[in-house]
Amino acid sequence: MKIIIAGAGEVGYHLSKLLSFESHEIILIDQDKDRLLYADSKLDIKTLQQDATSIQALKDANVENSDLFIAVTSSETTNITACVISKKLGAKKTIARISNSEFTENKEKINFAELGIDELISTEELATNEIKLLLEKMTFNETHEFEGGKLTMVAMILSRTAPFVGKSVKDAAGIYTGINFMPIAIKRKNSSETIIPRGDTIFQVGDQVYFITLEKGVEELNRLSDTENKRIKNVLILGGSKIGEKTARDLCDKGMNIKVIEYHKKRAIELADELPNAMIIYGDARDVDLLEEENVSEMDAVVAVTGRSETNIMSCLMAKSKGVDRTIALVQNVDYFSLSKNIGIDTLINKKLLAANSIFRYIRKGDVLEMTILNDVNAEIIEFHAHKGSKITQKAIKDLKFPRNAIIGGVIRDNTGIIALGDFKIREDDKVVICCFPKTISKVERFFN
Repeated sequence: MKIIIAGAGEVGYHLSKLLSFESHEIILIDQDKDRLLYADSKLDIKTLQQDATSIQALKDANVENSDLFIAVTSSETTNITACVISKKLGAKKTIARISNSEFTENKEKINFAELGIDELISTEELATNEIKLLLEKMTFNETHEFEGGKLTMVAMILSRTAPFVGKSVKDAAGIYTGINFMPIAIKRKNSSETIIPRGDTIFQVGDQVYFITLEKGVEELNRLSDTENKRIKNVLILGGSKIGEKTARDLCDKGMNIKVIEYHKKRAIELADELPNAMIIYGDARDVDLLEEENVSEMDAVVAVTGRSETNIMSCLMAKSKGVDRTIALVQNVDYFSLSKNIGIDTLINKKLLAANSIFRYIRKGDVLEMTILNDVNAEIIEFHAHKGSKITQKAIKDLKFPRNAIIGGVIRDNTGIIALGDFKIREDDKVVICCFPKTISKVERFFN
């Protein structure tokens, strides 16, 4: 594919990095010379120092022959304008990163495709949805739903008391008569290696294990991991950003008790007007005395979404030291992900990586419905649509000669999730959730062509 990416910031660079390992023709456009020099020195791509809204610049990038134009600059206006112009010049598909969630909330009323924008990605909305999903499933430090929860990816760290520890995947599955979940990836403690598990793979203490599970499998995983999925009632949100405001509003609508601490007085007053059902506190999230005064130890969860990664991390560490069950911190630097499990924070989220994950499914070959790239794990989870005559439908799974560095986690058939084992045969129109290493994706895609 010929792909043009406008914006060499963290999202644009991350997308370029992922795509540079594959056989795509990538052109990265940005006005910042230093950003482009850095990308050019690290990646096998072409760069163009120009304004992404310049018609001549887009023509120089040969946009009329591009398969995909992605605008992910820090300016919402630039992204929308660049996509509209690119579409008029001949780009086959365009995607714009936005910050105003009103656009995505009104997609049914406003046909953005008619304007020239095929897909809108709201980083704030993606981050808010991620936070809400994590709070709903307290046991797990990463989650991702497919088809509204028909299948769900969840991740947990195995403690020393977990019944899984010391058992093989096959033995652990035998604990329950029904198969309602399947491990699809394992990250060993203090190791950079990612494992696609097989029947004889042994679970170890400290393993970060990723599962595909049915809804009833969540409770089984809770019991097997020796944890309880505690219901969230009291939540402290640190930072009244757009993400903090939207998260607070959505959680208030669910009947939760919400407190928001905001550093800027003017913004705190605005939040008090916008969020009548939440308690708004003007103060510094780094103030230990303030956190104690607001009874942080009585909170079920603390969500830190200020504009500073360091503030978010330190506030969550303080909350954890006071006995808070769930801490979630928003960070800007993706390098922090490798540290999160060692420093004691339950979950780190990065809105730019969430945006990159959402965009990346448009780049995959075959009919990709959904995908997510696991944090700090060298694996991707992709939902494919099985078509009539595709190789994946020809034989039972055990007879397909599927790549060893890939695993079929589950299938959604007739709006119902199924954990697919070796004897299962995939049919036309099934939605198939697969976990695999990036280098194996091209082999997996051939089964769905």
